[in-house]
Amino acid sequence: MLKTIPVIDVLNGVVVHAVRGQRERYAPLRSILCNSLEPLDVAKTFERLGFRELYMADLDAIMGRFRNLALYRRLRAELSLNFMVDAGIADVQSAGEVLNAGVSKIIIGTETLPDFGVVADSIRAFGEDRVLVSLDTRSGRVLSVSSEIRSMDPVEVARRLEGLGVGQVILLDLDRVGSECGVNLNLLRCVLAETSLEVLVGGGVRSIEDLEILRDLGVYGVLLATALHNGRVRVEDLKLKGLI
Repeated sequence: MLKTIPVIDVLNGVVVHAVRGQRERYAPLRSILCNSLEPLDVAKTFERLGFRELYMADLDAIMGRFRNLALYRRLRAELSLNFMVDAGIADVQSAGEVLNAGVSKIIIGTETLPDFGVVADSIRAFGEDRVLVSLDTRSGRVLSVSSEIRSMDPVEVARRLEGLGVGQVILLDLDRVGSECGVNLNLLRCVLAETSLEVLVGGGVRSIEDLEILRDLGVYGVLLATALHNGRVRVEDLKLKGLI
């Protein structure tokens, strides 16, 4: 069963509308679902609508500024849903700090990953069920601070991650985030064919029909933001299709 997971992108402490990874241009969120820019209010809205899991991109952390640890603690204290966070993890100590703040699962993004050892060490320390890896791509290439990882084909990175014990990976196409231009099905099909990973998809979803295609391909989960907030994907339809 395909999971639909709403996204909250946090920058400067407020929720923003992420478009194509151009972070300097991100504007405050405008949504038909919630009038507030406060992350906790938006998260509570998603919980009230029936979602059971939440994805947060802590852009302040990913951009090397600071981690919103106090926000994670508030989310854990006031919500019953599970939430995963990409907090710019680059070492095991940071992963532990984020998990200790109440996060259900950490996301290690290749964008901030200095080497594969961080993934292996995090899985050993915290368990496979609490560690996901986001395979971040732009223009078809892996995005990473590591020259080794940058030089690899995305499918090759996925295979390497599986060999390290990763069970779930997010295919995050930054060119497609917020674009509603469709999902990168070519890369998705290759990763599904070449690995046994549970795959989540982020970037490009524009309709319920897109979600049905992904479900039929065997995708584990889909990250939703823009299409939810502008109403192209309606919560009522997700419920009718059994996607919540």
